[in-house]
Amino acid sequence: MTDPATQIRQANANDALTLAEFNIAMARETEQRELDRTTITAGVKAIFDNPDRGFYVVANVDEQIAGSLMITKEWSDWRNGVFWWIQSVYVAPDFRRRGIYKMLYQHVKHLAQNTGGVCGFRLYVEKDNDRAQQTYASLGMQATDYLLYEEEIS
Repeated sequence: MTDPATQIRQANANDALTLAEFNIAMARETEQRELDRTTITAGVKAIFDNPDRGFYVVANVDEQIAGSLMITKEWSDWRNGVFWWIQSVYVAPDFRRRGIYKMLYQHVKHLAQNTGGVCGFRLYVEKDNDRAQQTYASLGMQATDYLLYEEEIS
């Protein structure tokens, strides 16, 4: 059920501390991982300093940020277009099961359809996060045949 009082908007630098706290909470909740507050805050602020990296979208309910996601961009030579990666998805506990993520997703989908060169969306999700996987599937996303590999460089 969606809440008609919810407003979706692009985030701005004034939202950075809330977005950092959301990232800290999401990492703790989904990966039992503690993020360094100084590093994540600087990372969130960096996207506002360099919008070519992407942008955040937030859902406001009664002047309070209830949820957010970040979009980053990946060039695809195969498709001659840009994939928008959905990252840092978080909905505050008091606002869950109210359609907040669906509204955020529909907003960025509308933006993508009206932005030249966007060829699709991608995201990664914890392999045991069944609820999130069901949510993404219900909105039309499909699991791919790719595995994600990474190597952190310190």
